[in-house]
Amino acid sequence: MCAILGVFSNNENACLTIYNALTNLQHRGQDASGMAVSDKDGHLNMHKDNGLVRDVFNEENILNLKGSIGLGHTRYPTAGSYNYEEAQPFYVNSPYGLVLVHNGNLVNADKLRKKLFQSDLRHINTSSDSEVLLNVFAHALNKNSNSSLSKEDIFTAVDEVHDRVEGAYSVIIMILGYGIIAFRDPNGIRPLVYGSKENSKYMFASESVALDCLGYDLISDVNPGETVFIDLKGNISKHLYKGKTKLNPCIFEYVYLARPDSTIDGINVYSSRLSMGKFLAEKIKSELSRQELENIDVVIPIPDTSRTSALPISIGLNKNLREGFVKNRYIGRTFIMPGQKARKKSVKQKLNTIEGEFKNKNVLLIDDSIVRGNTSKQIIQMARDAGAKKVYFASASPPIRFPNVYGIDMPYVKELIAYGRSIDEICLEIGADKLIYQDLDDLISAVSSVNPKIKSFDTSCFNGEYITGVSKDYLDKLVVSR
Repeated sequence: MCAILGVFSNNENACLTIYNALTNLQHRGQDASGMAVSDKDGHLNMHKDNGLVRDVFNEENILNLKGSIGLGHTRYPTAGSYNYEEAQPFYVNSPYGLVLVHNGNLVNADKLRKKLFQSDLRHINTSSDSEVLLNVFAHALNKNSNSSLSKEDIFTAVDEVHDRVEGAYSVIIMILGYGIIAFRDPNGIRPLVYGSKENSKYMFASESVALDCLGYDLISDVNPGETVFIDLKGNISKHLYKGKTKLNPCIFEYVYLARPDSTIDGINVYSSRLSMGKFLAEKIKSELSRQELENIDVVIPIPDTSRTSALPISIGLNKNLREGFVKNRYIGRTFIMPGQKARKKSVKQKLNTIEGEFKNKNVLLIDDSIVRGNTSKQIIQMARDAGAKKVYFASASPPIRFPNVYGIDMPYVKELIAYGRSIDEICLEIGADKLIYQDLDDLISAVSSVNPKIKSFDTSCFNGEYITGVSKDYLDKLVVSR
């Protein structure tokens, strides 16, 4: 889920632009942050560490990050460890000097790691799949270029990456002394957009909000299998992979991951969540009895992501919408925190109830999803402790029953509360009086209604159907690696 960022400027220092853009993408990763900048002569400066953007970068190291081209990253760990060495960007000095940031996850990283060592004679220093990806590209570029590097050499190298790599990957790479490239896997699973400002500045980012907040105009999403190259003169060249490509964006981006003010693949996230709420309102009407519906006093969203979906639900049910929880804005997103212990502790610190909205009332709580169930269970208990008589719970997404292998930290099925349980059993486990889930077909219809051109999505965590194909052996190893 990480945030990746690339900035090209003819003259200005890129550092502050990257810093400000990363703060707007902090929701995509809280574990580590990093930045690398270069001037047109290829001099590289890099700084990265564990922590939030505001904690990793201070005045001293920002003054040392000088260069007009740069990359930024916020890390949300799904592969590798939580060590400092896993922070991005990654750098290799051959050929030319390459710096990479990556969002996604490779499902054949182990196989590639062995091949790189045995046949390609390249050393991998960490357990990160991003370093594997960088070395696959470096090997291909070294093989396909001479002393004078051309854009055709770069495109050929990226095509070889597509041929060898399996999984989800949105990537930005600086080639020191040559320019910056961005590319997206042939299925377009993880997002990547780019835009311009004043005709000489360009930005690549995981989400359009990074461009909007800094005054860049959105040009386009990077298409599945597309490579965009900006040379040192600011010339843009594009190339499309000759193999099979089809847009299958991750639907969980719209459910939870992305900011509501972002637009990804022509789908405004806020509009998609409004649409989810409309569909979910109809499901609630069909699931609850007439008496249960009449007895609901208030609809209460669980901040922050579900607020948008809760609005059309309150309208559709003709019920008052109330804020029943106050969120501590200084506690990060519990879903992307490393480890169950940290998540459970943070839920208790993250939310507090407004007792008057619960006391002696039947409440309908709305959340975007239920992953491990920690948050849901504790929130329902908080509602009861605040005096709620009945607590109904509705999720804007379907039950999450399968591992996600494309860059979201839900790989171990036994951590998923829906794994091996019926909806009634999940309801009992989290302590609700009634539990309603969005249907998968309705979720797809809700999101695609904002952009009917998109016909399919990656929905693997809901239905276990993996676009790239994932072996049972790979899924079994996920259990061992946790």
